[in-house]
Amino acid sequence: MSGATPRGSAPAAPGMFCFVLHTHLPWVVNHGRWPVGEEWLYQAWAQSYLPLFAMLRRLGETGRTNALSLSLTPVLAAQLDDPHALTSMRHWLANWALRADEAAVVRSTGARPGTASSPEALRRLGNYERRQADAALAEFESAWLHGGSPVVRGLVDSGVVELLGGPLAHSFSPLLHPRLREFTLREGLADARARGFARPRGIWAPECAFTPGMGEEYARAGVERFLLDGPAMHGDTSLARPVEGTDVLAFGRDLSVTYRVWSPKSGYPGDGAYRDFHTYDHLVGLKPARVTGHHVPEEEKAPYDPARAQIAVRRDVADFVQTVRDRLAAESARTGRPALVVAAFDTELFGHWWHEGPEWLEQVLTALPEAGVRVGTLGEAAACGFVGERLDPEDCSWGSGKDWRVWSGPQVADLVELNADVVDTALRTVDKRLAQPQMFRDRVSDQIIREALLTVSSDWAFLVSKDTAAQYARGRAHLHAHATREIAEAAESGHEARAAQLASGWRIADSLFGQLDARRLGPR
Repeated sequence: MSGATPRGSAPAAPGMFCFVLHTHLPWVVNHGRWPVGEEWLYQAWAQSYLPLFAMLRRLGETGRTNALSLSLTPVLAAQLDDPHALTSMRHWLANWALRADEAAVVRSTGARPGTASSPEALRRLGNYERRQADAALAEFESAWLHGGSPVVRGLVDSGVVELLGGPLAHSFSPLLHPRLREFTLREGLADARARGFARPRGIWAPECAFTPGMGEEYARAGVERFLLDGPAMHGDTSLARPVEGTDVLAFGRDLSVTYRVWSPKSGYPGDGAYRDFHTYDHLVGLKPARVTGHHVPEEEKAPYDPARAQIAVRRDVADFVQTVRDRLAAESARTGRPALVVAAFDTELFGHWWHEGPEWLEQVLTALPEAGVRVGTLGEAAACGFVGERLDPEDCSWGSGKDWRVWSGPQVADLVELNADVVDTALRTVDKRLAQPQMFRDRVSDQIIREALLTVSSDWAFLVSKDTAAQYARGRAHLHAHATREIAEAAESGHEARAAQLASGWRIADSLFGQLDARRLGPR
């Protein structure tokens, strides 16, 4: 049974609706724990990946297929399969249960009665959190002990999701040296194969970033479809569009629907009934409050009430379903043919940022077909002919201003300069080492490329531009830049043993992409 088929008593809406989720975190394993570092990974894993993938598995068990398109970046896939991360994740979940138990026995906090950090509120929260932690630990131990790839592979093989790949490292592609850009794309698609997936036919380009010429690069790499933000499609996202004279299709994110859920200024998660992401009780290390109101001080916020939140979930599910139906009808009437609507989000919104998000999404994926909406994947939309005329996109991204300012603006000019210098150093050194045909892999060259790719991660500039863990981000960029230069300097000065020792040492921390082979960089 295809989940795309409308059913129920509602009249069928024209066209097709696609959910797309982009699942990504930067490489944080072995690079700090709290408050930034591995903690990010374990929070997102517990609050988003465990419940979301369990939900999709439940849908598959009912016979549902083509529920959504799922982007999983190679960087995150490497972390979900990493032995250290898997062990630490289990410890994190057990610690969550202990924190919940501590909250359940709190007798005095100094908080005013009736507020989120009052003893009676924390006791209720502790009991709720213990149930959540127990469920997460049970899910992890039953499905995740061998890593994330088998979990995702089950969803892909059963047809519940379409897997989207991406470049090997999450760099801002338009600013990356074209030679390295094409290398990371080829290697990223190969990484999916190494984890047991069929080679992805679609990708989510980091930050939905594009510059002219990348469509032809996608075609050479065998990519058939990718995402752009709505404004890059000149506001018309009603159909996929072939780019730059190729057969590669660009799908546009419909902002009028997407922003109904999450936007820079509004969206469902800001409702007063939902759990407040930003308010912590530091005594027990849990989030005790509901949003309450946008101008209510943290110490005055009301306790989180799951029953109140459930009412809001049902209301917002109904609102979203009606929004999708109305948009499909309006766009189909405007264009004179059945329209496509694509809503795309970071996966981490559902659960990590928005506690109720996984339940909302499960209800929506059930309610849309019942309301007469055909739900499908990007691949299914392409196969069904939701394709329009040629598009030649200009420079764009899904960041602020829909341009490149987040990754190339004045606030990150130093990182742009650093990235260019590091990539130049890496390519120059590796080219010299590989000037002669190599029978065996060159571990020094491999690690130089690995560290250079970690240096140019788009996440560092984003965190600086948004003033979110900016010090950590700058530190990480400069750390990997130092590693690149240190290994390269030893190699170029003829100290081969020293270069090999340095490469081996840095790989202890940065062990991702074991199949990375610098010999595949291709000609200059």
